[in-house]
Amino acid sequence: MEKSLLKPKISIIGAGNVGIRYTYALAISGLARQITLLDINKEKAEGEVLDVSHGAPYYSPVEISYGDYPSTVDSDLIVITAGKNQKPGQTRLELVRENVELYKKIIPEIMKYSPSSIILAVTNPVDILAYAAYKISGKPSKEVISSGTVLDSARLRFSLSKHFEIDAHNVHAYILGEHGDSEFPAYSCATVGGISIKEYCFKCGKNTCAYKDKLESIFQEVKSSAYEIIKRKGETSYGIGLALVRITRAIIKDENSVLPVSNLVNGYLGIKDVYLSMPAILNKGGVREVLDIKLDSKEEGQFINSANVLKKIIKDSGL
Repeated sequence: MEKSLLKPKISIIGAGNVGIRYTYALAISGLARQITLLDINKEKAEGEVLDVSHGAPYYSPVEISYGDYPSTVDSDLIVITAGKNQKPGQTRLELVRENVELYKKIIPEIMKYSPSSIILAVTNPVDILAYAAYKISGKPSKEVISSGTVLDSARLRFSLSKHFEIDAHNVHAYILGEHGDSEFPAYSCATVGGISIKEYCFKCGKNTCAYKDKLESIFQEVKSSAYEIIKRKGETSYGIGLALVRITRAIIKDENSVLPVSNLVNGYLGIKDVYLSMPAILNKGGVREVLDIKLDSKEEGQFINSANVLKKIIKDSGL
């Protein structure tokens, strides 16, 4: 059978820590029949592919290969983890401009070989780079998304579950807006087993008079968790690798799952033409529908602030 006929086919651009953690998690998930890994350092990509491939007897059949852009032909999903890291003394805007220039090289190659693929941007800052991919590709916005706050929201659910001593699967809460400093928790619509988080705080009896302070403290811990991980081990990659597999499953399995990916906001709260994280229904076509979640007045203000922060970066970057 020709390689191009092995489906589902997923191509990963970038064999750094995030790219290879995703490759590994994807291989053992059984979601793909073909995985193609690309990197500017071809020798490293080859080594990573060989390493993961040697576990073949222990996971479902999948062909893992390394190559260049022609190797990505007919991909169902292309995940971009490649990008430059922020250098000491470099501003965020300077980093944005460098990575936008990188995307100007990557996206045309994707469109040449897999014009119908779903594009999933993971390069930071993800909201800006997803918007860049959308503009450069000319694809419908539903087919270009970023990982957004999927991992941030998972961290929040984990921390809340530890506090409440409840399985994280039964805690539903989102971090929305920018994947960055202006993100915020949408506590007004968070639930534990179908009960609003405010109501559950009173039921659990853990210092109920200060529940707002405790929820804010939990969010601040979540918000700083990436910095704490980086301080201890130099990078974060396992969590995002698993978050990317969750997004992949929703797309490849046509699940119609709701996840807070970053996608084009065009009208919600009067916001237009900017990528932000909102709950979206994901299936094989990408974003089927963006859910106009009902926020309280404080959260609406925070969402608008996130939009303004990102729109300024977009404008200053020349996109």
